[in-house]
Amino acid sequence: MTRDCSFLEALDLADDQISFADGRRESHATDFGTEQNDGSGVLPDAVVWPECTDDVSAVLAAATDRGVPVTPYAAGTGLEGNAVPTHGGISLDLTRMDDVVDYRPDDVQIDVGPGIIGSDVDEYVAGDGLFFPPLPSSGDISTIGGMIATDASGMQTVRYGEVADWVLSLEAVLADGTVVQTGSRAVKTSSGYNLTDLIVGSEGTLAVVTEATLELAGRPEQIRGGRAFFETLDDAAEAVFDAVRTDVGVARIELVDGVSATMANEYLGSDLPDAPMVFLEFHANHGIEEEIDLCRAIFEDHGVARFEMSDDDDEMDALWRARGELAYAVATYDPALEPLHPGDVTVPISSYPTVVRETKRLADEYDLLVPCFGHAGDGNLHYSVLVDPDDSAQLERGERLYREIVELAIELGGTATGEHGIGQGKREYLEPEHGAGAVEAMRTIKRALDPNDTLNPGKIFPETADGKRLRDSEQ
Repeated sequence: MTRDCSFLEALDLADDQISFADGRRESHATDFGTEQNDGSGVLPDAVVWPECTDDVSAVLAAATDRGVPVTPYAAGTGLEGNAVPTHGGISLDLTRMDDVVDYRPDDVQIDVGPGIIGSDVDEYVAGDGLFFPPLPSSGDISTIGGMIATDASGMQTVRYGEVADWVLSLEAVLADGTVVQTGSRAVKTSSGYNLTDLIVGSEGTLAVVTEATLELAGRPEQIRGGRAFFETLDDAAEAVFDAVRTDVGVARIELVDGVSATMANEYLGSDLPDAPMVFLEFHANHGIEEEIDLCRAIFEDHGVARFEMSDDDDEMDALWRARGELAYAVATYDPALEPLHPGDVTVPISSYPTVVRETKRLADEYDLLVPCFGHAGDGNLHYSVLVDPDDSAQLERGERLYREIVELAIELGGTATGEHGIGQGKREYLEPEHGAGAVEAMRTIKRALDPNDTLNPGKIFPETADGKRLRDSEQ
């Protein structure tokens, strides 16, 4: 359905802030998770680049008055179609709002626009010995606004938590153009509803973030990285569980199976053994060797074959590059095979060995290639079910396998998505995970804040999968 967006030209926006051109619209029709899938993108009717909060407010107020959907867009690095304009309308590209608004090193805080790249925040504060700890693996290509929208997390979550834990306050615009301030610069508050946490992780369906106050942390004085190799994947997963349960001071503890190691070698030309392994990084201001020794002892209890550590920056960069590039390595490994969906389950740490074990068992049962890796320390498992898209029987097996892993994670007390969000891809799991009552409460909040379903319709709620907007699903 084509939406008339000509009203945008009457707003107080410069000519270069609005585009109806096919090329611009096509570049906003997909995100990373959908761009490879034929037919999964949706062209917006217009693209708008706001440069300030007033611009966002004006666009949303005018769009809501006319029943035109608005989908926030940033770097397009999402994996669940979060930024795809499912119902057309306006793609609101926030990348020009990339300023550092204020920086208060004495308070260990920074105020930034939603379009700033995550790693740019780190670079900005590095001179004062500070950093933004929860950056995801894609922190050098994704924006702070996108991270807030999906409540992203990454390799350092096991020590530092997820993005939500580091957002103190937000400036955001509601669907009708109202500008709201949430939270405060204080590190704690008991004042009123926690609107900050309500907006964080809402995937642009409740409000558009236009400024965020982030808490920072001091860079650790001691950093050591390394890797450990195991005979079996089960041994590696059990070792991770034991280390986390013992509260070993790791900042990163990543699991990589032998299949993923083979794919990384082919993609990067690296020389990782094609064996199960755990990548490690320790942060401390003192006593780091004691933490490493404790971890080594625990891993030895689980039959570790090799345990290697380094404090050389170049060696550690190479180590983490191999882990960081795995998503690309998997996607390009075999031109005849395609990943079905981005697996992103997270379970309580005691269940981590179970979900890893069962994933591999199911891969064997369905005779499919399923590389596994992930932020093991927080119970997160990334997996890709690789299938021949022209083989209908294999596609069906792949869908069943993928679904069984998600259902298992929920059964174990976990979640269908640890960091990518619900978006378009995981709507069917919302109610099994949260229950009908909780999902209806979510709908009530959405309808209260966005009664016309202006903001990012077609996301999160399962009934919108057939092209309806949430407000129409009751009729």
